[in-house]
Amino acid sequence: MFRLVHLSDPHLGPIPSPRPSELIGKRFAGFVNWSLRRRTSHDMDLLGRIVADIHAYSPNHIACTGDLINISLPSEFGPAAEFMGRLGSQSSASVVPGNHDSYVSSAQAEIGKHWGPWMTSDSGHFEGFPYIRLMGPLALVGLSSGISTWPLLATGRLGRRQRDDLKTALKFLKLQGLARVILIHHPPYRGGAKLGRTLTDAVEFEGIIAETGAELILHGHNHRTSIAYLEGPDGLVPVVGAPSASAARGTPGHRAGYHIFDFDMTQAGVSITGHSRGLLESGEIGLIGQLKLRL
Repeated sequence: MFRLVHLSDPHLGPIPSPRPSELIGKRFAGFVNWSLRRRTSHDMDLLGRIVADIHAYSPNHIACTGDLINISLPSEFGPAAEFMGRLGSQSSASVVPGNHDSYVSSAQAEIGKHWGPWMTSDSGHFEGFPYIRLMGPLALVGLSSGISTWPLLATGRLGRRQRDDLKTALKFLKLQGLARVILIHHPPYRGGAKLGRTLTDAVEFEGIIAETGAELILHGHNHRTSIAYLEGPDGLVPVVGAPSASAARGTPGHRAGYHIFDFDMTQAGVSITGHSRGLLESGEIGLIGQLKLRL
């Protein structure tokens, strides 16, 4: 059995004090949003309890699907790397960026510089997206949907080059008999998010999965637990969204939590069972329920 944990959207705070010159453009709107709303919505002590609970279940690997930070200040990336270090070493944890990690175009260089150790392929170096990480029966395929957008927009995009490389990788990994797990921040299907928050090339992504398949697709962005399905050549492919790992309030599916997936390779293929753990009404961290996947 191989145990994979998925968490997302920790939105690490507080935001370091920005210089006035750093709040030009979209960052200004994001900073106001943090100050008025997100600052009280995301609880770092609660996030620490979530991380401790994750480690209590001894996962083989931990995957974080983005929005580690808030407005892509240069001073945010180092603390986020420290957070990834608390999740695990570069061989036991992986990350992909989200839209808040990519607020401005200059953020892409910071992402590679600070988070590269958790996005390396077999070469041992971060070489861009998609990256492929092989571990046991799994092949993690990390994508970047985070792009710089206009204020008040939170859309994502993969782009043609990344999509073409993804298609090639998924075909190759299928021939190796590996369980292909895709990591992406935005929900990668039509209707997966509200207008202004979607993956703009979701139709093209759906076409890739229809042609190549995958065993599991994990995303964040919506701050809630969700299960959807895409058509693959051999059946349905589950697409599972995770809540924010630091959300201090909301309905059970929105409150801070994470997902556990256990993979077993059988003669018939891969068997995946999933569970959701997180903040309960009592204030404790506990089992929320089984993730009922149609495989």
